[in-house]
Amino acid sequence: MSLWQTIISNLPEVEGPTQKTLSFREKLKWTGIVLLIFFVLGLLPLFGLGINALQRFETLSIILGAEFGSLISLGIGPIVTASIVLQLLNGSGIWKFDLTTPDGKRKFQGTQKFLAIFFIIFESAIYVLLGGLAPAEQFQGTSFHFQLQLILIFQLFLGGIMILFLDEVVSKWGFGSGISLFIAAGVSKSLFVQAFNWLPGPSGLAGVTYSSGAIPAFFQSLISGDVTTALIMISAVLSTILVFVIAVYAQSMKVEIPLSFGIVRGHGIRWPLSFIYTSNIPVILVAALIANFQLWGRLLQNTRFPLLGTFSSSTGQPLSGFVYWLQGPDIIRSIIQQHTLFIGATPYIQALFYVLFFIIGSVIFSIFWVQTAGMDSKSQAKQMISSGLQIPGFRKDERVLERLLNRYIWPLTIMGGITVGFLASFADLTGALSSGTGILLTVMIVYRLYEDIARQHMMDMNPMMRKFMGG
Repeated sequence: MSLWQTIISNLPEVEGPTQKTLSFREKLKWTGIVLLIFFVLGLLPLFGLGINALQRFETLSIILGAEFGSLISLGIGPIVTASIVLQLLNGSGIWKFDLTTPDGKRKFQGTQKFLAIFFIIFESAIYVLLGGLAPAEQFQGTSFHFQLQLILIFQLFLGGIMILFLDEVVSKWGFGSGISLFIAAGVSKSLFVQAFNWLPGPSGLAGVTYSSGAIPAFFQSLISGDVTTALIMISAVLSTILVFVIAVYAQSMKVEIPLSFGIVRGHGIRWPLSFIYTSNIPVILVAALIANFQLWGRLLQNTRFPLLGTFSSSTGQPLSGFVYWLQGPDIIRSIIQQHTLFIGATPYIQALFYVLFFIIGSVIFSIFWVQTAGMDSKSQAKQMISSGLQIPGFRKDERVLERLLNRYIWPLTIMGGITVGFLASFADLTGALSSGTGILLTVMIVYRLYEDIARQHMMDMNPMMRKFMGG
């Protein structure tokens, strides 16, 4: 055994269950425990933290499942970054893994965990040393300043490792994956706060202070006669609802392939392939990539090397450079405020670049994910053959089934990637509550979770819960 195999095979991991399947109650218990721990970790501030230059990036923190300034400031960033890097290396053939064998899958997963730990250490150091999460100002220039930096780095590392293992707990003992769960939890919390928060927020266009929540602010602005603010608030709510409806509809679309059991004559089933074949994974990866560009741009500006662009010192919004074009402008808000569709060419060009980046990135990551996650036609054909399925009227041959699946899987991969990329970017451009990307991800995560639970645990759940799930 090589040194590299020895390292990745001896990395710490969460032990999986000994039984083949876990009950609905057991999975629900562990998922609830992990969610509780995640929210508690987000409330624990970093000891010795002074300047939190990242707190303005609320949207990015939601997508990363992070809470800047807390123990989980890194969020799922290192895990997703490791996944992106490894998929690019594997997809390009630079570092090839045979994912059709159990040994190849173990090597891939071990390498991904090693890279995740590396990025946890690397990003922890970068966040602190480049001033994103800096020590208190009174220690600047003192001997204790460097020691405080090391303490902050250690706290970030500890939080990152906890997120890594919480993700493993969910994957092995709960529903879905920890990455998806943390995103959905963060977006749901943000969506609820931005919709219903009655605490005072920024002043409206008429100089009146309204609530931070869109729904209370809508009624308050109507009472004050501030029609412009009322339109902005109601458009945000309506665009959020629209994204929900479109995402649910797109997620429910399926292509069903008729198959028959070779040993049971006359009996067959329909094998469903989702229209959004790779689900929410491509959008998570593209959103995390944009988040990384934004964070790196901010940190590089702090070191006076704004290679990716510059940011406003007051609002934290990108002002120039590559990061500026990776920002989705709120087109609807600008149109309402200026009472015209002619708001200048720059916002529309910026919106077009943003949409194209999301669509192209989603398609690329969809293709990589199909190849690395065992969702390609060859892997699916093997799974069907091992289940005793075949195409009606054809002999039981894996190659025949693979050719049939190729007609569906690759078009679905590309069209699904285009659809989720467009929906995510469209939601951001319409000013949906929280983050448009986050809303789309949450809808897809919850819908996929519902499908998995309904398929695996409909018979062993509580009768009232079964009725609620439609069983």
